[in-house]
Formats: sequence, structure tokens, C-alpha cells
Amino acid sequence: MKSVGKGEVYFIGVVEKAGEEEAKIRIFPEFCSGLKGVEEFSHLIILYWFHLRDSEEERRTLLVFPRRHMVNVETGVFACRSPLRPNPIGLCVVELVKRADCILTVRGLDALEGSPIIDIKPYIPGKDFVGNARTPEWATL
Repeated sequence: MKSVGKGEVYFIGVVEKAGEEEAKIRIFPEFCSGLKGVEEFSHLIILYWFHLRDSEEERRTLLVFPRRHMVNVETGVFACRSPLRPNPIGLCVVELVKRADCILTVRGLDALEGSPIIDIKPYIPGKDFVGNARTPEWATL
């Protein structure tokens, strides 16, 4: 597979505890000051690395059958949320429960324990919400 350019990604933290109710994200000390003001937001966008899906074979996968949906529809990885993709990056909107120094306690994180954190962005309803978005029927089942 040919790539146009190479970049560097710094892992800024790690999922220390994953769970249905609450999860804990530890931000590494050298990035902790970047959390200043984050507690003013109720929700955050978490970008993380699918570390258990990072192999050459899985990165070459471009067509999948989305498993979370009970339909047998083959789709491209860019048209679904499959962890199999050229760059195994996950995205999740979470509720921020609390911040304690470099530890974020959140609800709704779908990353696994040990998943490296790539970035955190505030969820801003006026910018991040799209009211007239459309999705295929299989994605709503």
C-alpha cells in the first residue's frame, strides 16, 4: 500500500480502566498541562488507537461487514466504524465525570483497557452536532 506522506503521532495517555459505567484515562505527565480548562466541558471527543487491531493485514482491510449491526451488508471501512482500517484510530464522544490532576473519569468510552490516547477535544454542540445528517438504514438498526 502506497502512502502519500508520513507523520508522527504522539500517544498522550492510556485507558487505565475500561468499563460499561465509568472509565479512567491517564494522561502522561508531559501532556497533563494540556488538560487545563477541560473540566468546563460536559463532554469530550476522545481519539484513541485500536492497539489490538494494528497489524499489516488488518491495515490492508478495506471492505468489512459491520458486526454491531444485524445485517449482512459489506461496506468500506470509511463508511463504518470498524476498527479494521489503514490507520486504526477510534473516536468516541464521552461524558466527563471528573478530572483529578492527570486522570479523567468518563462515561461512554468504547475503547479497551490499554488503548493509547491520541488526542482529546472538547465537544462543542454548535460545531459538532449536525441536525440534518443522514445515514443508511443498516446503520440505524
